[in-house]
Amino acid sequence: MFDRPESALHVVARSRFYRAAFLSLLIAGIGMSAATPQLTLFLVRDLGTPLPVAGLYYVTNLAAPIAGYLLGRLSDRSHDRLRLLRICAVIGTIGWLAMASTNAVWQPFVISVVVLSIGGGAMAQLFAACRDELSRNPTRADNRVVATVRMGFTLGWILGPVLGSWYGGVFGLRSLLVATAICVFAQIIPFGRQRVERYQTQRLRESGKREITHMLPLLAFTTVCVLAMTGDTIKFGYLPIYMADELHLSDGIRGAVIGIQPLVELLLLPVVARAADRFGGLPVMTGGVVMGLAGNLSFATSTGVGMLFLGQILTAGLWACVAAIGVSIAQDLYPEGVGTASGVFLGAIPVGSAIGGTIGGIGVAAIGLPQVFFVPAALTSLAIVGFVILSVRTQPKP
Repeated sequence: MFDRPESALHVVARSRFYRAAFLSLLIAGIGMSAATPQLTLFLVRDLGTPLPVAGLYYVTNLAAPIAGYLLGRLSDRSHDRLRLLRICAVIGTIGWLAMASTNAVWQPFVISVVVLSIGGGAMAQLFAACRDELSRNPTRADNRVVATVRMGFTLGWILGPVLGSWYGGVFGLRSLLVATAICVFAQIIPFGRQRVERYQTQRLRESGKREITHMLPLLAFTTVCVLAMTGDTIKFGYLPIYMADELHLSDGIRGAVIGIQPLVELLLLPVVARAADRFGGLPVMTGGVVMGLAGNLSFATSTGVGMLFLGQILTAGLWACVAAIGVSIAQDLYPEGVGTASGVFLGAIPVGSAIGGTIGGIGVAAIGLPQVFFVPAALTSLAIVGFVILSVRTQPKP
């Protein structure tokens, strides 16, 4: 097996499970990205929520890592990964249907914390199942296989906002949330009755302080990733305002600036995965965070559209690393509990969004636009230091 070159695309194409995983992530990505940009508008327009209160909705993302950890622990004790994925998808479907029927300001907040945080755990279970399959049938292109599967979600996030804006405008925002619920449920359809048995590692789980010690590299990695991702919420929240009010750019140019990142990210996914297969995940991730730092500095020092395009392209490098190899690195750092590792890492990504939203609101009031991007640049610099230390500490001893 290891004497011949392997194509990740061929591995995915000839595997029933990987094909189903790609389609599942595509469907889930379309549904989630269609609704997420419209939630604030739904809270304000349909429920009459004051704008400052509506902005606090994203603080409910802080429940995601807790739910991810608990679901991951349960996953690492179950025999079939896909069973928990199906349960999370059904719970998520119920949550989005409940969101569509809300009529009070407090209800979406409770639904997000109690229900949607659990429903969001489906993606972590899918990547845990991918790791089980790769452990059972290893290839020379493991990172590229995961990146190819992950492309389904990225494609969904390219298509979803466009479809969501159109659908919400024609049929209403409540109808859009119902459509999202349908997509969340439909993500389990490609799997049919497939099962993915949990892969039994040689290393046994230990309890108490020793288990926490084993998790420290995973927790450190997740923390520095959160630091590196804080600028994304600031960018989506305030970059359009900066382009419209201060640079006076046309609608078409603004759309091109925002839209170039996911396109470049999609193109970089296989490149990042190939580099990780050759040089290792942490060094490549460190390079991606350096690109994220350069992207934030480009935004902070921008005086025209050229620097904004450059910043978006550099930021795409960071997010390509997060998307292509982030969950694989997390699983490698805690191999005795890949479900827990997947849940903790993917559950922590929304935390970066919540922190970034808070920093953005305070920073814009204090230092204005575009200088507010110096704040995520400083946090990304700390993340680079953290990645370097983590790479040295986790390097295998000769």
